[in-house]
Amino acid sequence: MEIKDAKLLNGLALAYMGDAVYEIAIREYVLGLGHTKPNQLHHMSTEYVSAKAQASIMAALLEESLISDEEESYYKRGRNSKINTKAKNTDIHTYLQSTGFEALIGYLYLTKQTERLKELIDWCIQFIDKQKGRA
Repeated sequence: MEIKDAKLLNGLALAYMGDAVYEIAIREYVLGLGHTKPNQLHHMSTEYVSAKAQASIMAALLEESLISDEEESYYKRGRNSKINTKAKNTDIHTYLQSTGFEALIGYLYLTKQTERLKELIDWCIQFIDKQKGRA
C-alpha cells in the first residue's frame, strides 16, 4: 500500500492493521522471555494487548507528550470512529481509547515508519512491565 493511500484510511481500518501488528510484536516479546506454555503465553500477552492496557498506554503517551501532533491525529481518528460492535470486557470509553491506540500503530506500520513503530512498541512494553513490577 502506498503511503498516501494509508493516510486516507478510516480509523477502524487503521486499527484493524494496528491490532495485528501490535499483537505480533507482543507475542514475539513474550516468546523471547522463554515462556512456552500456551496458557502462560496467552495470560502474559493479554497484559499488554487488552483494551485496558492499551488505553492506559495511550493516556501515558498523551500525558507525557510522547507522540507528535500528526500521530495524535491518527489516534483521534481511531478513537472517534463509529463503533458498530459492543465492547467485550470493558466500557466503551476504554474500548475507544484502545481503538485509537491501534489506529496509531496501524498508521505507523502502513506508512512504513519502522523505526518510530519499534520505538513506540518498545516504550509500551517497558511501560506495562513497570506497571506490573517487572522493570
